[in-house]
Amino acid sequence: MASPSFWSGVWQNHAPGYLFLLPWLIGFLGLTIGPILTSFYLSFTHFDLLTAPRWAGIDNYMRMFTNDPKFAASMRVTFVFVVFSVPLKLAFALGVALLLNRGMKGLPLYRALFYLPSLLGASVAIAILWRQMFAGNGLVNQLLANFGIQGPSWISNPNTSLWTLIILAVWQFGSPMIIFLAGLRQIPQDMYEAASLDGASKWRQFWKITLPMLTPVVFFNAIIQTIEAFKSFTPAFIISGGTGGPINSTLFYTLYLYNEAFGFFRMGYASALAWVLLAIVALFTAFSFLTSKYWVHYDD
Repeated sequence: MASPSFWSGVWQNHAPGYLFLLPWLIGFLGLTIGPILTSFYLSFTHFDLLTAPRWAGIDNYMRMFTNDPKFAASMRVTFVFVVFSVPLKLAFALGVALLLNRGMKGLPLYRALFYLPSLLGASVAIAILWRQMFAGNGLVNQLLANFGIQGPSWISNPNTSLWTLIILAVWQFGSPMIIFLAGLRQIPQDMYEAASLDGASKWRQFWKITLPMLTPVVFFNAIIQTIEAFKSFTPAFIISGGTGGPINSTLFYTLYLYNEAFGFFRMGYASALAWVLLAIVALFTAFSFLTSKYWVHYDD
């Protein structure tokens, strides 16, 4: 058994470190772990914020998967948004990064301007501006009218409303672009010189050198942007007025979760929805890591 002097020495050696960590530990336990465990418990209850939680077992999950059309609609809308917005954003970001990597005057200015939408795109102000742009008499239709085209009310049409949000997501390409640009700067130039001497075209160099060398960066960006797409909330809330309309065409999963929690005060059901979203994101991330060994190429 350790002597008191041993524990006294351990405390003297490590106490300053633990004291400096104490604010983070309090925040982690009180603001992260605590709410996570509480929401897990609430997902098995009926809770409306006004009365004490009542144990319901797996009723919330059974209702979700067997008797909730809006859950299915929100899943469909969210997956369509993720499937189209993430690849388009990454492709656009890579294209811009390739242009900037060619070397041009004022590169820091262009880099900052292209990054700006990533900082502002998720704000309420940009969502309101986007709603005005794609309204029936908005800027987009005014531009189309100059070419004799009568544009629809994009955000009021269930066939086009989701695409306005996808375009907004693609417009926020600055963050992955910066990461792609950093990855491009790490590719040795002598590889391109050797390929040019062998007669490889620019297009072949892209497919055989640039893209394989960038796969770790593509993998990272794909993971981060997919998680962000699943979490997207503000644009759908503002553009649809919090309803997810028209006809649930913009009912993102997070918007449906928010309405269940703070619109109808079904906190237990909203907690169950949150845990299902966590499971979906975790499964996607695990699948991505398991399959990465087949297409992600590192230095070796």
